[in-house]
Amino acid sequence: MTELLAQLDAYLQEFTATVTDVVEGGVVLDRTAFYSGGGGQPCDTGTLDDGNRRYLVKRVGRADGQIVHQIDGPLPDSGAAVTGRIDWDTRYRLMRTHTALHILCGVVWRDYGAKVTGGDMRPGEARMDFELEQMSAEFATEVEEKVNAEVAAARPIHVNVLSRAQAEEVPDLIRTRINLLPATIHEVRTIDISGLDLQADGGTHVANTSEVGAIRVVGHESKGRINKRLRIALDEPA
Repeated sequence: MTELLAQLDAYLQEFTATVTDVVEGGVVLDRTAFYSGGGGQPCDTGTLDDGNRRYLVKRVGRADGQIVHQIDGPLPDSGAAVTGRIDWDTRYRLMRTHTALHILCGVVWRDYGAKVTGGDMRPGEARMDFELEQMSAEFATEVEEKVNAEVAAARPIHVNVLSRAQAEEVPDLIRTRINLLPATIHEVRTIDISGLDLQADGGTHVANTSEVGAIRVVGHESKGRINKRLRIALDEPA
């Protein structure tokens, strides 16, 4: 099974690994800092280098229970030692974006008691849907002010791993309207924005809300009677 380095250190940009399997269009590694995607966060891209050739990793995903690094063209050999490098600019923007969504979710849950019904992100922009009956420009402006206050508060962000039993004892750990945590999961990784938001989450995040930069609410719309959407975009941090 591949060791998921990004789960413990989201800032790791380069790593060494061994190719453990060669599959159609890609390779499996014994360890990787590439994020394979999930929870609305796209997968990482980057390169692998075996000392003789540099391979372009165009996508990383799960297939038959394995994390496959998909590569254009020839593949490294099984057993090869490789150095992996992720596309850091894109990853870091996704880290900031993902954390911005958690700030948004934390504020809307804390102040309005609304659960999440869906979400998606790209580097620097995202959307999140909430179980809300009303939505207005005034509400969007109010939320924007509140989320930026949390950015300015420079709240530290901690990653923890809980047993399933421990996780089930934490109130509101799962904020989605439907609990998406599979029954086969026995350990639950959590993201804790100190004093604001604690959620089960497998993605990559920054270490402090101040890294996110200004959050702009750039759109709001109704997606149903009790399903309202907010769209956000990030400015670069000062």
